[in-house]
Amino acid sequence: MFDFSALRILVLGDVMLDRFLYGAVERISPEAPVPVVRLARSLAMPGGAGNVARNLSALGGQAVLVGLVGQDPAAAEFRALIAADPRITDATVASAGRPTICKMRVIAGTQQVVRLDDEVATPADAAEQAALIAAVEAALPGCAALILSDYAKGVLTPGLIAAAIAAAHRLGIPVLADPKSDDFALYRGADCLTPNAKELGRAARQAVGTEAEVAAAARQVMAAAGLPALLCTRAEKGMTLVRAEGGLDSVPAEAREVFDVSGAGDTVIAALALAHAAGHGLPEAMRIANAAAGIVVGKLGTATVSADELAHALRAGSGSTPGEEALLDREAALRLVRDWQAHGLRVGFTNGCFDILHAGHVSLLRAARRRCDRLVVALNTDASVARLKGPARPINGLADRAAVISALAAVDAVVAFAEDTPLDLIRLLVPDVLVKGADYTVEQVVGADIVQAAGGTVALIDLVPGRSTTGLVDRLAAGRPVLAG
Repeated sequence: MFDFSALRILVLGDVMLDRFLYGAVERISPEAPVPVVRLARSLAMPGGAGNVARNLSALGGQAVLVGLVGQDPAAAEFRALIAADPRITDATVASAGRPTICKMRVIAGTQQVVRLDDEVATPADAAEQAALIAAVEAALPGCAALILSDYAKGVLTPGLIAAAIAAAHRLGIPVLADPKSDDFALYRGADCLTPNAKELGRAARQAVGTEAEVAAAARQVMAAAGLPALLCTRAEKGMTLVRAEGGLDSVPAEAREVFDVSGAGDTVIAALALAHAAGHGLPEAMRIANAAAGIVVGKLGTATVSADELAHALRAGSGSTPGEEALLDREAALRLVRDWQAHGLRVGFTNGCFDILHAGHVSLLRAARRRCDRLVVALNTDASVARLKGPARPINGLADRAAVISALAAVDAVVAFAEDTPLDLIRLLVPDVLVKGADYTVEQVVGADIVQAAGGTVALIDLVPGRSTTGLVDRLAAGRPVLAG
């Protein structure tokens, strides 16, 4: 659905090293009324503007990263992380006058407990600014867009912002900026700003609770700064795009659940820049960025979104007529599952015909989803259903069944299998949780041995009595009334 591989985006801004310490809280410290977190694992990744570059790479694009790092061990670790990603070019500038910014987050379960910041946020001096301008001017040719990623740590001085925007304009390259200053006039010449509602409210000194208030505040700051467009991210209220020529577009939030909003703005501007550079107008680019944001807030840490995840989310939310677009092929399902697992999410798996959806199905799927972070449902193909249930089945074809199942909030992905059992699919995906009805024993569940051998679990869910598709079909054939609610 998306191929951003030919697009090269320059990211200029505050780079930092993000560290994550994951563990579990088992008790309160006897030394002070604070939780004791038992450390299980740690992770480091590029943050700030570095996370924008990571998001560009994860979506299949290329990034050139320009910012300031120190001459310290953290800088060496940061550069090593960047070097490990072939889609990111390191054009950062080393400074002897400041340390590499580091942020450490302690996370217990899915809850961030505390964050520690080690930083110096003084403005870049004349020598640092000159080196950054030279790096930008050397890297811009061949780029499809310039992103200004402002975390208010001193890199994006007024002089650097103006010089970078001027260099981009000389080459006809669009500029998108994620602002932190309350003075949006600093970003004059940018093609689109992406503040959140709080940032917009501070800049406009107006209320931004409603869409009308957002539009009024946006138009005020746009007029003052000469900006052609502004996209306001509004958390659970979605996004609103305001354009100087009078256009106003909004999309609702798409996140089903929120684990962590860290770095969500980085994902938004990365997806927006790639989509816009690929030829999409800003309203369509906003829709793409909104889908990406809905995915990333469902992951822990400063996470990224893959092109496969984004394409799947857009297909699922397209509202199109029933069709095969609701189904993932096996290769796409595998990439999606591995990406979820790489971000620490537990993937559940269940299967069935799901011919005529009823309360028993819904209860099973809801219970399955409570036991995992993401749920994959495997549907028997029409031929497979006919072999299992008889030539008169299925009542609904695979495309219709997939469209219905994929619309349920409990379901995150749908895939099909033509065999009588999903054994080959389970062997391919190796989910963390395998779910079946309690009318089975663990020994009877196909693929249980594969999942358990990989360290996963099997969950047997109690069924709703008297609810089955076969029973419904028999009642209809006999002309008997349907079951009472």
